[in-house]
Amino acid sequence: MSRQSKHSKVGPLLGTLMPLFATLIALLIGAVMLLALDANPIEAYSAMISGAFGNPNAMADTVVRATPLLFVGLGICIAFRGGVVNIGGEGQLIAGAVAATIVALSLSQWPSSAIIPLCLVAGFLAGGIWGGIAGALKAYLNVNETLSTIMLNMIAVQGMNFLLRGPLMDPIQVEQGSFIPQTARFARTTDLPRLVPTRLHAGAGLAVILAILVYIFLWRTVIGYRIRAVGLNPHASRAAGIQVERHIVLALLLSGALAGLGGATQVLGLHHRMFTDGSAQGFTGGAGFNGIVAALFGKLHPLGTIPASLLFGALLVGANHMQRAVQVPSDFITALNGLVVVFVVGSEIWSRRQARRRELLPDTGYPPDVRHPPDAARPDLKTEART
Repeated sequence: MSRQSKHSKVGPLLGTLMPLFATLIALLIGAVMLLALDANPIEAYSAMISGAFGNPNAMADTVVRATPLLFVGLGICIAFRGGVVNIGGEGQLIAGAVAATIVALSLSQWPSSAIIPLCLVAGFLAGGIWGGIAGALKAYLNVNETLSTIMLNMIAVQGMNFLLRGPLMDPIQVEQGSFIPQTARFARTTDLPRLVPTRLHAGAGLAVILAILVYIFLWRTVIGYRIRAVGLNPHASRAAGIQVERHIVLALLLSGALAGLGGATQVLGLHHRMFTDGSAQGFTGGAGFNGIVAALFGKLHPLGTIPASLLFGALLVGANHMQRAVQVPSDFITALNGLVVVFVVGSEIWSRRQARRRELLPDTGYPPDVRHPPDAARPDLKTEART
């Protein structure tokens, strides 16, 4: 068996496990930091596991925290497979939540069977428009999508702040003079079904169903194939007759739409109102960025993003419990989350470079660094010597 054949078998397995190794390394560094803070790492990580999975309410909170990550992560899978980078999950979550909020407040007298689907559709469309703007700028004006999606995040945040401090502010807050930037509580008819007494709502089930549908879309439909072809090689795709610009727009539009749907499920299933502290994270909790890491952890596969989102949901919920249990500063939780992000993203970059190196490696049967085997081991030279 040649050396390349061995690499072709071991390489993909190692690439699949790399995000898990990266997370473990981040947690080990976190343990060193805990020791520096005079905290017991075993006790701290035990509290983290207990906080995420210790009882039915904890497990439900983990799934609830993972739900927006899964919505955003599914959108990231489509965008990255289409060869574009979507950093706009925060803004798309907000756009979808604002659209669902406007519908919920405007049609509060409608029955649940009508208003809930309408709110979800509004969130889906608003997120799609927000992502589609970046897609059109990329496809037709060659504007870098990383910059445009980040800028659109800021526009969405400021738009949310304006609406929640003005037209959408709760009338009770205005009457009392407190002016808290939040809407009125939605009508009960807008509430997504919930598993009482936990906070687990139907949005989690919807996200899992969409993960299956996104997998079918990307790998079992013509449009999904074209999106992946454009992501792999836009020049060859154009030569084959695929309209590259249209599919770039479509990839970012669908990516934003899924994130927007996630924002709609947050306000309908969890918060039942829209609120802000002036920043994106005040509403999203960082799901727009953590969803990217969850997608990378799941190897940009819709089905792989499901357990990856659950893992990061558990880390977020468990970390908050750990902070209370061992009395570590809140900055440590931020640092631990940042370490996981850095190592997971770094492992993805390393895996891609290794995969590219394996593709370029000739099947010589020798290690990658040995481009030419010793003369004694080259049968072509032996043949020449005999002749």
